[in-house]
Amino acid sequence: MDSKKIRQDFPVLLSSNAIYFDSACTSLKPRAVIEAEARYYNELSACAGRSAHTLAKKTGECFEAAREKVAKFVGAKPEEVAFTKNTTEALNLVVRSLNYASRRKIVTTPLEHHSLLLPIMEQERRGIAKMEMLGVSADGSIEESALQAIDKSTALVAVHHTTNTTGMHAPLEKIMKAAHDAGALVLVDGAQGVPHSRVDFRKLGADFLAFSGHKMCGPTGIGCLVGRKEAFEKLDTFIVGGETVETVSLQGVKWKEAPKRFEAGIQNYSGALGLSAACDYLGKIGMQNVEEHEKRMAEKLISTIQSVPGATIYGNADAKKRCALVSFNLKGVSAHQVALMCDNLSKIALRSGVFCAEPAANQLGFGKGAARASIYIYNTEEEIKVFGEALQKIAKLG
Repeated sequence: MDSKKIRQDFPVLLSSNAIYFDSACTSLKPRAVIEAEARYYNELSACAGRSAHTLAKKTGECFEAAREKVAKFVGAKPEEVAFTKNTTEALNLVVRSLNYASRRKIVTTPLEHHSLLLPIMEQERRGIAKMEMLGVSADGSIEESALQAIDKSTALVAVHHTTNTTGMHAPLEKIMKAAHDAGALVLVDGAQGVPHSRVDFRKLGADFLAFSGHKMCGPTGIGCLVGRKEAFEKLDTFIVGGETVETVSLQGVKWKEAPKRFEAGIQNYSGALGLSAACDYLGKIGMQNVEEHEKRMAEKLISTIQSVPGATIYGNADAKKRCALVSFNLKGVSAHQVALMCDNLSKIALRSGVFCAEPAANQLGFGKGAARASIYIYNTEEEIKVFGEALQKIAKLG
């Protein structure tokens, strides 16, 4: 793939000289996605599933076509894809809707994003479920010996595909086997996985997969929960209202089947069209090519940071075990200073802090914050070179 050519598709990169190394927070949007969103407002602008007029019918057709496109992108069936606001809502939907009457334990890791940890912690705080952590080694790897924590009392195993702190991948195949052998369901947080890896829901073997559009060149405010039919049936209602029901009387309600049962109210039709366009865009590039590009860039990024005096990289530094995301610190210079100076010196956009994963930051050794560089399809080796030059200057301040 040609990153320099790809850059021409992103208006933000054409209108600024920014070196955007913050795609783990949110990715930039290509023109095709922006135009797809505008198409809804310019050509449709109606509600799906309610009125019988032409614009409403076309809106419904486009909305369902978007569902089909997104489902195909992640190797799922359309009826297995529920649109949500984002990954956070999708994760909450599962954690807060599952019945814990007979199995009370939720197994997770301290490496998870707050979007996954907080719903689990809330269920424990309310006395609904009990949280148990898998052990994590010093390099950020999940200890396979800790999988014995997954037992017959486990209702749900909730874990990342790829972390947002180190870019490392969870041993999902082994976690999946341990969970299913114990009769537990598996929820995978794919927010950092789906944009950067080939993810096939069928081959993955998970019961649920959550991800967001805005991290994969799509719009903000749209995400998905992918679930097996049998797994969806184990979830109670979450947000209820219009479009979730077949019939309503004061004596009772007949709910629609999933995924419609989980799509209450007016949907983000423009966002769905934009996400569909993002799937098209990444599909044309090829996720295999995206992965290969990121492996090359990860190697370059890691070696560049390692060459800076006083630099510390968190997590395993093997590029084969992570996507092109690196959290790091420079000795004697705060993470926020590093990010601000990179912006001021070379217009390099970094993230700094604990990345909405404070327990993970503490576990990995940067409880007071780190800087994070995260790279995507539009980034080049030349940009990493500029980044390295900026870090060398900043390191001298320490």
